[in-house]
Amino acid sequence: MVWATNLNRTWKRRRTSRHPVKVTALLYLKEALVNEVYEDCPLAIEIAKEFGAEEFEIQNLLEDSRRKPE
Repeated sequence: MVWATNLNRTWKRRRTSRHPVKVTALLYLKEALVNEVYEDCPLAIEIAKEFGAEEFEIQNLLEDSRRKPE
């Protein structure tokens, strides 16, 4: 478990499970974003959520600062 502190509260986040389908869907989402194939993103997100992906996992990929769309 990872303890994190906020200004007003302390909260605990558990390490997420490593379901193979979830990890694969997140990887496909990352590849689709890097290759700018945005049509594939909704399906990858849907599959990842179905197999237990948390919102922060998907959001981190969508807001990756290394990816620079033009």
